[in-house]
Amino acid sequence: MGLSLPDIKVLVRGGGEMASGIAYRLHRCHMKVFITEVAVPTTVRRTVAFAEAVYRGRHTIEGVEAVRVDSAADADAVWEKGAIPLFVDPDARVREAIHPQVVVDAIMAKRETGTNKSYAPLVIGVGPGFVAGVHAHAVVETNRGHNLGRVLWQGQAERDTGVPAPVSGYTEERVLRAPKRGLFTTQHEIGDSVQVGDIVAQVDGRPVRAQIRGILRGLLKDGIAVEQGIKAGDIDPRGEAEYCYLISDKARAIAGGVLEAILHSLNSLN
Repeated sequence: MGLSLPDIKVLVRGGGEMASGIAYRLHRCHMKVFITEVAVPTTVRRTVAFAEAVYRGRHTIEGVEAVRVDSAADADAVWEKGAIPLFVDPDARVREAIHPQVVVDAIMAKRETGTNKSYAPLVIGVGPGFVAGVHAHAVVETNRGHNLGRVLWQGQAERDTGVPAPVSGYTEERVLRAPKRGLFTTQHEIGDSVQVGDIVAQVDGRPVRAQIRGILRGLLKDGIAVEQGIKAGDIDPRGEAEYCYLISDKARAIAGGVLEAILHSLNSLN
């Protein structure tokens, strides 16, 4: 007989936009979710990323809060308060103390991250870099299109196209990228309106300019070190400020695939 949903502990590796959509949905389905992150997250859509709790101590998305904790012993108290514990633990070693039934690798690194099937009775890889049956028991497709959110029990997810999804016809133009390696600084906030040519940020004095008009839906945290070419911001041409604070359709679809994989395996989780 499998466990009931409130008995299931789920480790989500990563606190970025997609990982947070997964953590949010599993938490709302009454599972005991906990997140592991790196010490300096470079998340762009910070308003909808639990990784912000690394910097702020806590962060809320659509009414669900993540709280940064320092030890596995603190997790129960956070769960009892209806929140999600988050650990700064790049290697996810806290799993050895909490013993999750499910591990979801949602780092979205598009390459192997060290996660393997020995981590838990059910290991789910999100996106490229995982082969079902090799690195994980199941893989969830993350490319937009007909297969978005599909659960694969054999094979691997589609390769990353490298092309941002179109929004109102804009693809690469809506993405802000670091022009060089250095220190990223900005006076802007997520939710600000920008015009074509506006200087949104700088990297060691070199400007990062908006190529389209819209609202800053995502922006790196001020004062962090960046590599050349890294995604530094996201302009939404639709002009809807509310979208800055809501989980995206893509994140919800991927989260649905992860939930399906867990429910499919429910009777085998111990």
